[in-house]
Amino acid sequence: MNDAMDEDVYFKKVVTFRAWKHSLQFRVSQDLFSSHDIDLGTKLLLRTIIEADYDRPQKVLDIGCGYGPIGLTLKSVFTSALVHMVDRDALAIEYSRQNAVLNKLTDVEVYGGLGYDDLKTAEFDLIVSNIPAKAGESVISYLLKESVYYLAHNGVVAVVVVKPLEQFVEKVLENTPPISVLLKRTRPGHSVFHYQFAGKPPVPQPDRSAFERGVYDRASSEFRVGNLKFPIRAAYGLPEFDSLSYGSELAMRALQNLPNPIVQRAAIFNPGQGHLAVAVWKLFRPERIVLVDRDLLALRFSRLNLSLNECPDERVVVSHQSGLTLTNEDEADLFVIRLREESRDANNMVVKQTSKKLSKNGIILVSASSTAITRLIDDLEGIFSVRSRERWRGNSVLILVK
Repeated sequence: MNDAMDEDVYFKKVVTFRAWKHSLQFRVSQDLFSSHDIDLGTKLLLRTIIEADYDRPQKVLDIGCGYGPIGLTLKSVFTSALVHMVDRDALAIEYSRQNAVLNKLTDVEVYGGLGYDDLKTAEFDLIVSNIPAKAGESVISYLLKESVYYLAHNGVVAVVVVKPLEQFVEKVLENTPPISVLLKRTRPGHSVFHYQFAGKPPVPQPDRSAFERGVYDRASSEFRVGNLKFPIRAAYGLPEFDSLSYGSELAMRALQNLPNPIVQRAAIFNPGQGHLAVAVWKLFRPERIVLVDRDLLALRFSRLNLSLNECPDERVVVSHQSGLTLTNEDEADLFVIRLREESRDANNMVVKQTSKKLSKNGIILVSASSTAITRLIDDLEGIFSVRSRERWRGNSVLILVK
């Protein structure tokens, strides 16, 4: 194992998966789906594909690949196939790439994307997905039906869903006339569907992406905190779609109480729907706003909501990554960091990474649970000075300076 993998603050353990005379190992992270073991839905989906009497696929697409159990297992079985693996989570992409190397699998392309919007190619013989339960019905319907535009002739789609989604998926497939269901298999907790499309797509492929067409849109709301008032378009699969969390509200009030800082450049880590990014824009009007997140959906909705609140697009930069390394940016005067409840080491790493890019009189605002903030203060002693700390309902906001 190389040094970069050994120093990975997100790493939990290595899982061994034995399937069809193949033994694969997967590095997993606590912060990714199914970190304990390969989940039962994935195992069921793989079993139905391997046992089906289909032609051996030459091009495979794994949508929402996670750390790679579906796409990499299929690559190990169908050795001549070119496998594309796509996920909206940058950490999942990193782990899938690591696991391809770990298992010495080549002809595997792993990259970030939302559904089919960012694919590098089409004409796949097999499209597979373990569809997330919280994706939202509009997104699930899109994934099921618009696979037709990315399939080769006689290509097959194979998906697994949790049991509560079974009837919805069945209804979508039944009400889409070109679809022919080849297989349905149900086990406690999960259902698998294999299907094909008869002939050419019934309508031309849309000329706009699913994101642009509003497939991911959930609601539009107006938010008010203190003197701030702003609209937000919210997405399925992201929190705070109709109300702010206590942590976000506390952070927004803390931003309003900052003593007139000069903010030319700001960076927001884990912006979610974009509430805090919009607050920074409305309060300080920086020349540059850098949005940093693992989640590509969060980045695109945050940028969308900045535009909705009249922030010029040319002032916004997005960085799809798991940490907070700003390699190509100047120093920032303000960092706004919303910590996920992941490992203590990961939280420490994210805040420490700001030290190289914080301007001389810059400020770091960190929002997290009070427990995480207390640990952070202990761990960062001697690196930053604590200017203030505010607490509310189990949440804290910390203001740090050099």
